[in-house]
Amino acid sequence: MSTLLGKISDLNDLILQGKAMEAFERYYHEDVVMQENETKPTVGKTANRKREEEFFGAIIEFRGARPLKVTIGENSTMVEWHYDYTHREWGVRNYTQVSVQEWKNGQIVREKFYYGS
Repeated sequence: MSTLLGKISDLNDLILQGKAMEAFERYYHEDVVMQENETKPTVGKTANRKREEEFFGAIIEFRGARPLKVTIGENSTMVEWHYDYTHREWGVRNYTQVSVQEWKNGQIVREKFYYGS
């Protein structure tokens, strides 16, 4: 996977196969910064790994996810996702989210998630 299209396509495919943590290990940089809307960013792969594991561990029922649109720019990708699941703390979630990734040397160094409440 040498192109951004190839990398983001593989990352999305891994997520759809239930291998989100494998995608995280493969495509996220050690110094990655991840942010939900305008909340305080989470810095570093270790802290973000913990955050991701807590999120996936709190999903009670997963009904589906699908990428709706993928956009490729210079060292950046954007994916519009539709998610449908039940979370232990948040209840039923059925929504659309845009994930914006900044890439450096083949890995994501920054990712920000945009969605309504």
